[in-house]
Amino acid sequence: MMRSTKLLFSLSKNGFNKEITPALTRLQSTAAQPAPAESKPAGKEKKMNKEVKPSLSFVMNMFRGAAVTDQAIPYPYTLSSEEKETLEMLVDPTEKFFEECNDAMKNDAMEKVDETTMQGLREMGAFGLQVPAELGGVGLNNTQYARLVEVVGMNDLGVGITLGAHQSIGFKGILIAGNPEQKAKYLPKVASGEQMAAFALTEPSSGSDAGSIRSRAVPSADGSHYVLNGSKIWISNGGMAEVFTVFAQTPVTDPKTGATKDKVTAFIVERAFGGVSHGAPEKKMGIKASNTAEVYFEDTKIPVENVLGGVGNGFKVAMEILNNGRFGMAAALSGTMRYSIKKALDFATSRTQFGNRIDTYGTIQEKLARMAMLHYVTESMAYMISSNMDAGSKDYHLEAAISKCFASEAAWHVTDEAIQVMGGMGFMKESGLERVMRDLRIFRIFEGTNDILRLFVALTGLQYAGGHLRELQQALKNPAANMGLILGEGTKRARRAIGFTKGGPIEGVHPNLSESAMLLGRGIEAFGYCAEGLLMKHGKNIVHEQFLLNRLANSAIDLYAGLVAVSRASKSLTENLPSCTHEEKIARVWVNEASDRVQLNLTAVKSSVSQSNFKDLASIAKDLCDNGNIVAERPLGI
Repeated sequence: MMRSTKLLFSLSKNGFNKEITPALTRLQSTAAQPAPAESKPAGKEKKMNKEVKPSLSFVMNMFRGAAVTDQAIPYPYTLSSEEKETLEMLVDPTEKFFEECNDAMKNDAMEKVDETTMQGLREMGAFGLQVPAELGGVGLNNTQYARLVEVVGMNDLGVGITLGAHQSIGFKGILIAGNPEQKAKYLPKVASGEQMAAFALTEPSSGSDAGSIRSRAVPSADGSHYVLNGSKIWISNGGMAEVFTVFAQTPVTDPKTGATKDKVTAFIVERAFGGVSHGAPEKKMGIKASNTAEVYFEDTKIPVENVLGGVGNGFKVAMEILNNGRFGMAAALSGTMRYSIKKALDFATSRTQFGNRIDTYGTIQEKLARMAMLHYVTESMAYMISSNMDAGSKDYHLEAAISKCFASEAAWHVTDEAIQVMGGMGFMKESGLERVMRDLRIFRIFEGTNDILRLFVALTGLQYAGGHLRELQQALKNPAANMGLILGEGTKRARRAIGFTKGGPIEGVHPNLSESAMLLGRGIEAFGYCAEGLLMKHGKNIVHEQFLLNRLANSAIDLYAGLVAVSRASKSLTENLPSCTHEEKIARVWVNEASDRVQLNLTAVKSSVSQSNFKDLASIAKDLCDNGNIVAERPLGI
């Protein structure tokens, strides 16, 4: 107990949260993840000592070694019978439309979505799926939206980005942060597809560091409008949008101090305001059918009533927009994976080599099975998160960030393996996988690069864990009144110190998966112990330990993936679905292998050999950058 007290004091003395909050703020601007309520910039000591606000996020609580499964077990299902019936009425015609009326290869070759397809999408209401019916939309909830997005992802990611850039981010700010007047004015036209929308945040000087945007909007002398100047790059729908959600620096005066400083504000900007132009469509590796262009604003006059979410609240609006739509990426890419897997299966079950069908060979079987596992986990994440959102949860942001990372990497691997199964045929353009492969590459980059999202998951979780450690420190100042908390924490630390962690199974899991639940429980406890150790060792300097943060994030991803797989498979087993045995095997294999990966990553965080390797890797990278080229000479010497 004495050791814990000393370490906790050291943590507080180091000012962990004072240092980590600025780093998180910068990452938020990129990853678009809101910090939990307890992690807002503190500044004053009394704020530092506030009680940590409880969170129902499974991932957040893992960082303190706790398995909080309220939002995960049983596997959530929120559709009413009426909502399910509505969805069923929409899925079949949507699938039929893409099969019969859309030509993905043609769109890719033309580098734009065919107008016949665009008109068909308008007639189907595809441009306003989540806009309320009274404002001209279809009025779908998140789970219904995810299912239709999955259909699009299975057929044409170029069309998917056109639709997603329009409604998932383009006018989403108006939908979730707009006032009644803004909604009534803009939503009917964008929902019908009469006007296209775009989300304009990224600039030439601000990629991963969105806090460095330079576009600036200055209020007019009479206060009736803002004058916007600046440019935005890589804007999806940028060359065709009539309505933009634009983020720019604005002068904001503190009423208490009178000091004025720049803060980012979100605006609804119409092309019709004047001073809005765009460059030529960008030439891209993939999603060629999606229009991407640079957008310029030159003395664009924006009425003050078009400020979105309040002056100076631009980052908050951006976070809400991107957080709200991130689950849709996992849904879309689960559809893409279905397409790739079906291609591989059709080939494997018809192709004969060495006298046997190739699906009888272990190498091919392993590929197919692992492709199915990655798809199962991705799909399970997408619909668990959408159901949590539909149930009114606000504690899903880290899960959504993980789903984006996992889905974008899983879809790439699945499609790559599908090409490998098909051999030379998969490499040919005619197979369709070549286009899918090109389209998929961007998903690991945009809407928060996976590298930044991993750091954000790790730092946000560590900050939450740090808050709980501060609570224990406060309790130690008055042990008589907090004996229960102190003894509980002391017992856990003592058990860990002698190498005994019982973890325990996660409750509510089907008996067939009890061993998997036990492994997850042990993994979560070990994860929490590792997170605590990092806080104790590095304090405020943890923000600079990216080698360690990445391995912590990878462990978090594996553990959450295991949870969603076990939860969904348990539900299937309980309901005795036809696929329940198949799902049980997927969940069991995933957890078994994920547990090994988690152990490897958590060991690397503490291993002296790994620490030495990390230093060498950093040094190798520095040598390369200093040299501006490969450092080692050719073996030939010439």
